[in-house]
Amino acid sequence: MIERSEERDAALRAALPHVPALGWTRAALSAGLRDIGQDPAAQDWLFPDGPVEAIEAWCDLADREMEAAAAAEDVTALRIPDRIRRVVTLRLEGQEPHREAIRLALGRQALPWNVPSALRTVARTADAIWAAAGDTSADFSWYTRRATLAGIYGATLAFWLADDEPGFPRTRAFLDRRLADLARMQRRRPRPAADRVA
Repeated sequence: MIERSEERDAALRAALPHVPALGWTRAALSAGLRDIGQDPAAQDWLFPDGPVEAIEAWCDLADREMEAAAAAEDVTALRIPDRIRRVVTLRLEGQEPHREAIRLALGRQALPWNVPSALRTVARTADAIWAAAGDTSADFSWYTRRATLAGIYGATLAFWLADDEPGFPRTRAFLDRRLADLARMQRRRPRPAADRVA
């Protein structure tokens, strides 16, 4: 379980404006802490594992913000495929101001020694999307749903980073195609109802 606190959230929000210029670095964290009147050395206890831990914490913060937005809309009134589509869209909409921070985070997590962090991050996000969509599965489908969605979300995120059109309609269409592909695969290979996305 990732550590959560108001202090960490505040430090991350303050650091974000500095990330495009400074990267996910101690310098960006220091600048953010100064902005909110905190000692830059506070990053040593807020993020003891450094910027990579800060990236994980930021992704967790974005997941929580996505879940709050989904709850405010009550996406559970939609069909399951539409819930997933809407929750993923909310995740991207919430991160629209931070595209460069996401690019830099993905670059840092792609380093071989940071791959475990990247895997944890995408697994948490897939879990958060399903939770926001109202998933209550507790059997093997819990794992298959999240593994499948992690792949769809990762591909959609990469497409979105290259989609600079307002409202990212091409990304929405890309996500629709991925979800439709999944639905077709599931229709070809019958599974228990609890394990179906569509």
